[in-house]
Amino acid sequence: MTDNPAADQKQRFLFPDSDIRGELVRLERSLAEVLGAHDYPMVVQGLVGEAVAAVALLTGTLKFEGRLSLQAQGRGPVSLLLAECTHDGQLRALARHDERAADCPATVTDLIGDGTMVITITPARGRQYQGIVPLEGDTLARCLEGYFQQSEQLPTRLWLAAGNGRAAGMLLQRLPDRAAGNEHNAEHWRHLETLADTLTMEELLDLDTETVLRRLFHETPPRLPTPQGLRFGCTCSRERTRDALLSLGAAELRQLLEEDGEATLTCDFCLSREHFDAVDLAELVREAETR
Repeated sequence: MTDNPAADQKQRFLFPDSDIRGELVRLERSLAEVLGAHDYPMVVQGLVGEAVAAVALLTGTLKFEGRLSLQAQGRGPVSLLLAECTHDGQLRALARHDERAADCPATVTDLIGDGTMVITITPARGRQYQGIVPLEGDTLARCLEGYFQQSEQLPTRLWLAAGNGRAAGMLLQRLPDRAAGNEHNAEHWRHLETLADTLTMEELLDLDTETVLRRLFHETPPRLPTPQGLRFGCTCSRERTRDALLSLGAAELRQLLEEDGEATLTCDFCLSREHFDAVDLAELVREAETR
């Protein structure tokens, strides 16, 4: 693992005189913290890495404070894939899998199987939005492109890669025509899409951001705003765990107090534990009875 801060950042890039934007993400230390709490087979590590890169890219489409999550569920060896990113670059993810995953081909079709993908956008203020699409595509990138085609109706391409303790991703998106005419944007979009398709997964993983963009778009260099740092960050807390226990209701909490006399809850993302002794549980019972 390197100490290079550029290894964990998101770089937006904008093409002058067009309504086409892009994001490029590189992850290393943050991914190590996401994966370090779990003993995933290599193929599941790769899937989680791609999912973390994907939500980091997609959060770049938010224009408000909040978080974006990707959840995929199916009947394959990986029954659940969940990744989240906040507007300020905090990442977390998890996967639930069985013993079949270790020997499974590294495709979404084989790992997750028939299922659905849900993109949830949760603003800090305002109503939550969800888009649900079937998992159609061998790669997570193709599944997400299908989501944009069905839910957002914006031409969007994604390239995702993970391996050797790193993950990376690139997004190109054509916005509604404003700065230039429709014909100009359509032609420019096809040109940029063709150039981006020459990018290999090895280049995406191994080359720094500036080199990738220079190799692909040297004829029309994009403008690069200040990059955003990315880091592992779990939103679990004792207060949230307490609320989860309260949601059980007075009767179930009383039974837990009488039978066990304590409770310890573990966060699925970071594996941190919160312990509640008999005094804590008794207080929760009293609070639940007054609700």
